[in-house]
Amino acid sequence: MKMTLNVDGALLERVMAAFGTENKTKAIDLALREVDRKATLRKLAAEGLGMTSGELKKLFDPGDDLMAARVAEGASRYGRKKRSG
Repeated sequence: MKMTLNVDGALLERVMAAFGTENKTKAIDLALREVDRKATLRKLAAEGLGMTSGELKKLFDPGDDLMAARVAEGASRYGRKKRSG
């Protein structure tokens, strides 16, 4: 779908650099998919799933780099502008 957007240019450049995307469209697609993934995880966490912590741990691939995922999901200040003065 083609559309016109007003996007924070510096933020878009940081996303492109952080994830190595080749162009703006891929960066925006990646960002939208990541937000959707996080929203799904929050919903599942809120619903409880009825599973024990041990059962939940078995759902994750032990080969995943969890520390990298935690760093990638760190607190963000997107959209906030630095104050001058």
